[in-house]
This record gives sequence, structure tokens and C-alpha cells, in this order.
Amino acid sequence: MQTLELKPAASASGEIVLPGSKSISNRTLLLAALAKGDTGIHDLLASDDVERMLDALKLLGVELTQTGEHDWHVIGTAGCFPNKQADLFMGNAGTAIRPLTAALALSSGNYKLSGVPRMHERPIGDLVDALRQAGANIEYLGHAGFPPLKIAPADIDVGKPVRIRGDVSSQFLTALLMALPLTGKIASIEVVGELISKPYIEITLNLMQRFGVRVERNGWQSFTIPPDSVYQSPGEIYVEGDASSASYFLAAGAIGKGPVRVHGIGRDSIQGDVRFCEALAIMGARITFGDNWIEASAPAGKLKAIDLDCNHIPDAAMTLATAALFADGPSRLRNIASWRVKETDRLSAMATELRKLGAAVEEGADYLAITPPETLTPDAAIDTYDDHRMAMCFSLIALGGVPITINDPGCVAKTFPDYFEQFAKITHV
Repeated sequence: MQTLELKPAASASGEIVLPGSKSISNRTLLLAALAKGDTGIHDLLASDDVERMLDALKLLGVELTQTGEHDWHVIGTAGCFPNKQADLFMGNAGTAIRPLTAALALSSGNYKLSGVPRMHERPIGDLVDALRQAGANIEYLGHAGFPPLKIAPADIDVGKPVRIRGDVSSQFLTALLMALPLTGKIASIEVVGELISKPYIEITLNLMQRFGVRVERNGWQSFTIPPDSVYQSPGEIYVEGDASSASYFLAAGAIGKGPVRVHGIGRDSIQGDVRFCEALAIMGARITFGDNWIEASAPAGKLKAIDLDCNHIPDAAMTLATAALFADGPSRLRNIASWRVKETDRLSAMATELRKLGAAVEEGADYLAITPPETLTPDAAIDTYDDHRMAMCFSLIALGGVPITINDPGCVAKTFPDYFEQFAKITHV
């Protein structure tokens, strides 16, 4: 196993150009593939998860051409994938396998979707149940409720509302929303229970509208796809910088004096994780917004402890867990049960690794309570659980003036392959 030792840093300051958003990149690729017309996609994220989507679309017969380092030309299929048989390996990319499962279930073909062992532990049963309500023919090839999946042609009927649980993963609702326009008929979705991670649904609805499909929404309880909906290419589309990735650098600015400025997102971002800045501001950080940048600086004293419902920022909230080690008292991060079904069980993993640094941590079913130590334990070896966000979150510990070792640092390739090189640019001994 590879390891990376980060030396103690006294401060953080500088500027970073963010990689493209993973959520926007994979949604945009699928919508462009399903649309009528050609689409030029700019600033697409180059990462493992996006590669899985690109590979899958190519196997499905979509014509994609890379025209620049982060630019792609996609020839739309007008809602009909050319290849009606394919075996797709999706790695651990939830933003790829969930929407593709729904789209392929409505595509009258024979498909298999599989992934790495962890993907086969990540639930997909609620999405499959919802698609089966509309007549989809989907079989489990392993354990019921989890990938791998086998999809076969089916007679789809959306005459009745499709019901979907909202309290496990917002990606299930995203998948349904993106796929149902392929029926060409009026279709409605009813959400059962509380819908978590609502800002990610906002991203989905925003991008669908840019591709010509306007979804009617009744609060967060029901959604209606208009009849005769057709995805139409917008021609050119730019991918925003990744707001979740921005959180590490903004937190570095708040912990390590600053200022640190990130470019690629700004005050009008469509990503919910940009609200991470509100949490940093509550902790006392000084936050400044521009049209396409955000800047963070440290407060005059220590960061303030927080007690926060983090349902709206599930990924960026992980960064708050490590920032809490620099606060003036105990912090509590609530409503984060979705962490348990991500790349790893992030609640358990975060609690375990925070304790290595001397923190007292209480792990609940859907919360973490973190009491920072008087001094951070030096030379801790942080396990990353093949989870990119674990690796990036714990890089911030170097700003506590202690050395830290990151095990398996290469896992950041999932969303941010050169993260540690970029982090080194803003940290100063």
C-alpha cells in the first residue's frame, strides 16, 4: 500500500482552479447522450468516476470525441442507445450506475451493470423497486437490493405514479427524473418519506431544463414529467467547478490564516455544497464571493464549535468533521445517515480516524459529536477506506502543525487525481 506523509504546515494561502463537478459532469454526459443534436461539453472532470460513465456510453454506441484536455463533443442519440446489448463495469461510481440503470431499463435492450466489491454493497433496491412499478425487467445477479444487475426489454407503463423512497439516496430520484422523459408520456413520481440531499435534486432539475425538459414540482413530495418531453442539446455547456472539492481549500483558508481563493464556482453556483461556506462563516471564517470565485480566511481567534443539520451538504459536511478539530469546543454534525451508504461507511470511518488524532467522538445512527483534543496526536496514520473524501479531509490536519500519514492517497483519483499537488501549492511551512 502506498502512503503519503504530509509535513506540518504553518499556514495556507493562495489560489486554486477547481476541477469540474463530478455530479454535473456525469449528469451532463448522460443528458447529452440522450439528447437530440450535438453537444460540446467544456471543463468536464477528468477522474475515475467520469471515465466509468464515458466508457459505458461508448459501449452503448454513443459517439464521443475528446476535443481538448477537458472538452468533449457528444453526438446525441435522441433517446435511443444504438447498442442494445452491453456489459458495463461501473467501478464505484454511484453518479453513473444509478441514472444509467434507470435509462437502460427504459431502453429495450439486454444489459448487465456491475462494479467493484464496494459497489455491490451499496443499495440500489429502492430504485429497482420504483422502476419495476413501471414494468421494468431488472434482475439481481447477486444479493437482492444490490448490484450487479441484469436488465432486459420490458413493456413500460407510466400511467400510475411511480413511488420512490427519498431517505436513502437522492441519486434514486435523480435517476428516475432523468430517465422518465424517454417514455414520451406524462409521468409522475411520488417521494415516500423525507427527501435527503435536496440540493442534488436541484442540480438534476437545473440540467434537465438546460436540455429542454422542465419538470413540474410540488414541493419535494411529487414531480411530473410533461408529455412529449424530448431532450434537446443546448449546443455548448460548461461544467462548474466542484463545490465539494472546494470545501477542502476553503477550510484550509479558514484554519491556516488564508486567504485561499477557489476559482470555478461563485455566488450563483447551482451546487448545494456551495453552502458549506455558510457553515464556515458560522464557525467564524471570513468568506467572500465573486461571480466565479470564493475566498476564505481565518477568524481572529479560533474557529467556533458548531451544531449543524448537514442534510443539505452531505459530502462537504465531511470537511466540517476535520475542521471541528480546530474549533473552540465540541461540535455536532446531524442528519448525516446517508454517509453510511457512500464509498464506505463514512460515519464509522470518520469516527475511527478522528480518534487517532486524539479527538473524543460520539458516533450515532445519523450524527457525529466531535470534541477536539488539547493538542493533535502527531504522526497518525490515517486509513482512507478507498474513499477519496477521507483522504482529502484528513490532509487538513497538517495545518495543525503535526505530521500526518495518508494511507492509499491514490484513492483521490475518483474525483481529484492531482489533489495533493494542488494542496501543496497553498500550504506553507
